Amino acid sequence: MKKQLLHTPEGARDIYNEECEKKLSLQSDLLGILKGYGYHPIQTPTFEFFDIFGKEIGTTPSKELYKFFDREGNTLVLRPDMTPSIARAAAKYFMDEDMPIRLCYMGNTFINNSSYQGRLKESTQLGAELIGDSTVDADAEILSMTVECLQKAGLKDFQLSVGHADFFQGLVEAAGISEEDEEELRELLANKNFFGVEEFAETLNLKAELNELFHMLGSLNVDLNDLKRAKEAAASYPRILAAIHNLEELHKVLEVYGIQKYISFELGIISSYQYYTGIIFSGYTFGSGEPIVKGGRYDKLLTYYGKTSASIGFAIVIDQLMAALSRQKINITIETNGELIVYTKAAQAKAILSAKEKRAAGTPVETILKDDTKTNEDYQNYAKRNRIRTVTFMED
Repeated sequence: MKKQLLHTPEGARDIYNEECEKKLSLQSDLLGILKGYGYHPIQTPTFEFFDIFGKEIGTTPSKELYKFFDREGNTLVLRPDMTPSIARAAAKYFMDEDMPIRLCYMGNTFINNSSYQGRLKESTQLGAELIGDSTVDADAEILSMTVECLQKAGLKDFQLSVGHADFFQGLVEAAGISEEDEEELRELLANKNFFGVEEFAETLNLKAELNELFHMLGSLNVDLNDLKRAKEAAASYPRILAAIHNLEELHKVLEVYGIQKYISFELGIISSYQYYTGIIFSGYTFGSGEPIVKGGRYDKLLTYYGKTSASIGFAIVIDQLMAALSRQKINITIETNGELIVYTKAAQAKAILSAKEKRAAGTPVETILKDDTKTNEDYQNYAKRNRIRTVTFMED
């Protein structure tokens, strides 16, 4: 039984020593990027009322939520997703604000995945939400911040796949696809089963232009010529046409930011979150099977909490990002500094006062009363293991 108590639950893990320092350093660097764009930090509770993540919100399925009850019998959940919590907070504290609201955050999320998936059930997300701005400029700003964050982390080879929720929804609407068939199509796209998508389209007896648009769901890197061709095919379908026009306008602003080489348009990209209404994007790099970043526009989400406000945001999954950095052998630099003072009983006062003075000057100092069973080399090795630069021995 005692041995069992040493283990964490499945899907959760301890992070300590050097790995923890690197994680904290990375998070600090990334938050610095977000603050540089004028975003203000916000913290929301780790648990919320169940309704904040209810089915009509379009977030994580109920079966994947960690649910429990308070003393009054209210159903509470550990947050599976940061965005609905921040949307709720924005509606509460900024109800009358008619200018854009820029918020950034860092916190842990909890999803009760099936154990066979091998995913963490608790992970750290860091991201930003731009609330109250419906323009393509806001979309481009969010994508620019995402690129800068991944560059700051040390990544050089990564790609953001950008799509549009209304391209998919417009196709479903135009083709008259039932809710049940839509779920099947979503599953095919989520699994990148593009042959399955083509077979699915063949069963619909679509008009030629709709059939052409369906085939574009399987294109992983849509260029401007493809968008032009899609626009011609979508001439009779306003919702699809508006989505394509939005992506064209976005590309122009991304060129101003100079980040277009990190962006690829993918018209078949979808999200498990149903609250997205505009652009949707995911970020990928070598060494991570899962996206390291996800984001998109959610213009209707805040209406569930009483505020009408177009919004867009993104979240970097810090655990996935760190795993990718490790596999790509990209090191997160943490300083080797500080001092270890090893003192005898006779030098106690001298050691304490010296440590106090150095700490006041900004130097981290550890103090250890010397153990006669340990050699100076033992203390030197201890300092090396803990990245302590200097070891001082005080004997009187």
